[in-house]
Amino acid sequence: MGGSIEFQVFCFTNKIRRLTSHLELHKKDYSSQRGLRKILGKRQRLLVYLSNKNVVSYKELISKLNIRELNTR
Repeated sequence: MGGSIEFQVFCFTNKIRRLTSHLELHKKDYSSQRGLRKILGKRQRLLVYLSNKNVVSYKELISKLNIRELNTR
């Protein structure tokens, strides 16, 4: 998948929202659950990378997409 980090996070967020609504109807679709977990992990890693690279664009992206901030350990 190409493009800027912001665009990739945007695409993953759309996929996550689509899969979440799908799984509300189909609770036992375990392969989709696995796919959702994989996409969540990818988005998480990209967000960690972005927050280390450029805090300003990270904060903008979080607020634009209306997703919560990362829990920094």
